[in-house]
Amino acid sequence: MIAVGQKALSLKDFSDILYNKESIELHQDELDRVKENFKFLKSFSSNKIIYGINTGFGPMAQYKVPEENLVNLQYNLIRSHSVGSGNLLPGLLARALMIARLNTLMRAYSGIHPDVVFLLAELINKNISPCVYEHGGVGASGDLVQLAHLGLTLIGEGEVIFEEKVYPTAEIFERFNVRPLTIVGREGLAIINGTSAMTGIGLVNIMMAHRLIKWSVILSSMMNEVVEAYNDHYSYELNILKDHTGQNHIAERMRFILSDSRLIRNRSEHLYGPDSIEEEIFEDKVQEYYSLRCVTQILGPVHDTVCQAEKVLTIELNSVNDNPVIDHINRNIFHGGNFHGDYVSLEMDKLKVAITKLSMLSERQLNYLLNNKLNQKFPPFINLGILGFNFGMQGMQFTATSTVAENQTMSFPMYVHSIPNNNDNQDIVSMGCNAALMTRKVIDNSFTVLGIQAMSVLQAVDYMRCQEKLSTVTRTVYNEIRKIFPMFVDDQVKYKELQKVRAYLQVTDAII
Repeated sequence: MIAVGQKALSLKDFSDILYNKESIELHQDELDRVKENFKFLKSFSSNKIIYGINTGFGPMAQYKVPEENLVNLQYNLIRSHSVGSGNLLPGLLARALMIARLNTLMRAYSGIHPDVVFLLAELINKNISPCVYEHGGVGASGDLVQLAHLGLTLIGEGEVIFEEKVYPTAEIFERFNVRPLTIVGREGLAIINGTSAMTGIGLVNIMMAHRLIKWSVILSSMMNEVVEAYNDHYSYELNILKDHTGQNHIAERMRFILSDSRLIRNRSEHLYGPDSIEEEIFEDKVQEYYSLRCVTQILGPVHDTVCQAEKVLTIELNSVNDNPVIDHINRNIFHGGNFHGDYVSLEMDKLKVAITKLSMLSERQLNYLLNNKLNQKFPPFINLGILGFNFGMQGMQFTATSTVAENQTMSFPMYVHSIPNNNDNQDIVSMGCNAALMTRKVIDNSFTVLGIQAMSVLQAVDYMRCQEKLSTVTRTVYNEIRKIFPMFVDDQVKYKELQKVRAYLQVTDAII
């Protein structure tokens, strides 16, 4: 049980609720603050003009709304902005959105009736998620359109996702005896005015990016094993001379993975001996290609970028991102722009670029492995059959290359792609949700590329018959993936096995 409101949620807390279905409860002290905040707004707003309470919204804020229409004003806001399009977000991402919105509302600066947080917590615990669509808000008055679809669910309208199927909200609410929200104040604006969609999706991206890095380190280590590389490029002595945290973290992980490998060579034993200097042309390569030798320098910045994104988005998760902010402690209401998503948008763009680079490293390592003219060790395309008659991994390389190309194209930043709208009221925007969704696509693509690389490395291991010489870690990985992807010699349809390997990488924490 995780008490929302008791303390700042960590990424692990968020993951436990999202993936492990850890139940949540609302911390009583914060619930009391939510109630106090609601009562303050109700008393403070009488005989005052306050945005979103008794005015229109955005550029329509100059129009006062009569008291008899104030409740319907909030319903109108939710319904009018439930205009999402494109693909339906998976239930997992919709659930992430809900957790993020609940957490910020529990900060007690939104002037909402406590029924909002009670209902959100109930739906999260029952794994009932709103139907939210990809395209909509521009991320500067928050994720207005995506969060409006959350609001539509809360008032008992629209559709929801339950057990991976779509149902009318009313049907599911009736089945589980859930009472829809009755709006009494500014609940409509409070629900939709924030960064919770981009933040929820972004946190999922960060968790998957951490997993990608772990697998990239393992596959890079296996690559070094099968080509029998030297050990100095990931040594402590070399890497400590650059003070970057990420580089030294990756180097330490590689040393752990390869600690008992019998394939990695010691340069001192092979190139520094007395006989080596007499050779005019060295049979052994003095240095490996960059995709093998520079893993710590390439994945180090990726690791640091993911860690920075985690720091920023965890702050966003625990921040107040509403407008106006209802401050019952200072007895005032502050109008501003905490709903602006630039922090999330910029981090998602940086993450997207970093993961694209990770996929490029994977593709270059794959190319080295499949090109016999480069590696001078393996048959073309790790073809274990008859050259010219069989094709090995040739077809899969096309998929990896085209997928990386898509990642490179999508790496253009959304952060600088502002388009004014809303009668120019929103004259500079973040496009934060777009940034998070594009980053998600790059991450999904990268799992495909690493899946193809993993399959190729395993074929190389079988060609060398070196399973027993692999390190303990990489031999475990070899055995686990071989359970879903057996060695093949004759050409066979492989797309379903690729899907299985890709899924395995997505749901399995690499053992490092």
